[in-house]
Formats: sequence, structure tokens, C-alpha cells
Amino acid sequence: MSKISKALEKKIRQQANERCGYCLCPQKLISYKLEIEHLHPEALGGATVEVNLWLACTGCNSYKAMKIRAVDPLTKKSVKLFNPRRQDWREHFEFSVDCTEILGKTACGRATVASLQMNNIYQKTARVAWVESGKFPPSDY
Repeated sequence: MSKISKALEKKIRQQANERCGYCLCPQKLISYKLEIEHLHPEALGGATVEVNLWLACTGCNSYKAMKIRAVDPLTKKSVKLFNPRRQDWREHFEFSVDCTEILGKTACGRATVASLQMNNIYQKTARVAWVESGKFPPSDY
């Protein structure tokens, strides 16, 4: 992995509002550091430049790995994964009524939720606690 300068890392963390671009997991509610991820993976030719970097939690980033596409469970078609730098989260996702699950609203959203396993038991359990604490979902979503 290419080295990212402290200045660029700080800038990306600010741009991402210190939360995962996929599941919106906020840095202030977790005990590990959110990761700078390559939207287009380095292994597939993605550059270590600002427009190709964003913030992701370990879960979303590890499930994403080198993927840039995934299958929409509804249409069974391969689509591009959600790009938090270029796409609006609210257009592709919404929270369940109790805010413990992330629901895909589009083919891209559904494929991203499934591929990144955004509603696995660990994510959902954490969201229950965050919702009960009144600190989730983010007030701007």
C-alpha cells in the first residue's frame, strides 16, 4: 500500500466527516481507527490520490477488498459498488425504521449492502447500542 501523507489523511478524514463512507459508522463510537481506503483498489491500478481515497471502517473495507462491482440480489445483475466520494448516500441507501439496518434503495445500494455485509450481526449489534445511546444515526442522515 502506498504511503499517505498525514496532511492528506487529515483532509480525507475531514471530508468524510470522520465516518465510514459506506455504513456511516462514526469514529467517535468505535475503538479502532477508521481506515483510508482506495475506492478503486491499488491492486487494480487505483492511484493513491485524493479523488481515489475515502474513509471506511475495518468491516466495510475488508469485505470490499479489491471489489469494484457486485451483484444486485434483486436483479442478479453486476453493478458498480457505491462510491462515497461521487455518489449521495441517501440516494442509494436508507435506514430501517429502527435504524439498525442499512437498506439498499437502488441496484448499486443493494449490491453494496450485500457485498460489504453491512448488516452482519456485529454491525447490527453495534447499531442497536448506538441508537439506544442517541448517537446514531448521524443527524444529517
